[in-house]
Amino acid sequence: MKKIIIIGAGGHSAEIDDYFQCSQKKNADFGFEIHGFIDDNPQSYQQYDFTAPYLGDIQSHIIQPDSFYIMGIANLKYRRIVIEQFLSKGASFTSFIHPDAYISASSSIGIGVVIAPGVNIGPKVVIGDFTLINSRCSMGHDTKVGRFNFICPNVCFSGFTVVGDENLFGINSATIPGTKIGNRNKIAAGMVLDKNVGDDEVVFYRFKEKVMAIPKTN
Repeated sequence: MKKIIIIGAGGHSAEIDDYFQCSQKKNADFGFEIHGFIDDNPQSYQQYDFTAPYLGDIQSHIIQPDSFYIMGIANLKYRRIVIEQFLSKGASFTSFIHPDAYISASSSIGIGVVIAPGVNIGPKVVIGDFTLINSRCSMGHDTKVGRFNFICPNVCFSGFTVVGDENLFGINSATIPGTKIGNRNKIAAGMVLDKNVGDDEVVFYRFKEKVMAIPKTN
């Protein structure tokens, strides 16, 4: 049985906690058990009905060699920094794949990856370390996703999409086939990327059109 400590005790960690409970119900031999949660704000822990105790703050946490860690902080400002701090102290991270996700046998999943329910990972897809693939996302064939990305629900990458590191993809965003996205970009909710994106960009709709269907009259 792998003992798991979740870094963070906010809404994203609450979702991961639910994923674990669902997985245990579906499979008695699930093999994971959440030992507890760490967060610099104890009040965050109080907002949710977590199934394991609060173990203290992140900064003073002493790495437990008999435990594996999963990143439960959604904010990209802190995810990579905290993960690298823990790695430097000897922490071991593990990946989690929800049983309701479809993962192609030819895909490759890195370390510390979280894959939520309803996700589709297609043939020859590569998911880099410490990337979150949120619920109902679809990763088309031959897509390559780098490290430390946060992919919000319902995101769809078409085939041969290439994504760098530390990107945020808002809910319902998508790419057309072969699109390339660099590093540290923020893609707004609902965006459909039909052009390549460099580094450190924010992609959003400047103008939105409202289309109304008017019945034809004689």
